[in-house]
Amino acid sequence: MDYFLHPNSLCDTQDIGSGTRIWGFTRIMKEVKIGKNCNICDFVFIESGVQIGDNVTIKSGVYLWTGVVLQNDVFVGPNVTFTNDVYPRSREYLTEYPKTILRDRSSIGANATILPGIEIGENSMVGAGAVVTHDVEDGWLVLGNPARKIRKIC
Repeated sequence: MDYFLHPNSLCDTQDIGSGTRIWGFTRIMKEVKIGKNCNICDFVFIESGVQIGDNVTIKSGVYLWTGVVLQNDVFVGPNVTFTNDVYPRSREYLTEYPKTILRDRSSIGANATILPGIEIGENSMVGAGAVVTHDVEDGWLVLGNPARKIRKIC
């Protein structure tokens, strides 16, 4: 095993890249793909079907649901909330979940909420506490509720 798995975490996948660190009280289900050199902090939940690229940081308190894809060099701040059902109902399950994609080098600030089926563009940044209801174009900083373009990031 060429990655670190804290003894107080539960991991049902073996598809984990070298150099990745998975810290305590983290739950990773089967059919999850995790790239190289990632850092997955304490108290993270990753549901089946999630894909995580290389050099990704996921801070504490993040839940990644089926349909979420994090490409390379993505940063997900503490307590970011992802959703994967536009019209959730108790005990009613989708046959296919919308894809939520965070493109290379995107960053999501603490406590942001990302609605299902959203694409966060390359090199873009979502500010802390933002509620993202629409796609974010490459290289933009968005803030607020709902998240709005603030400026282009160099």
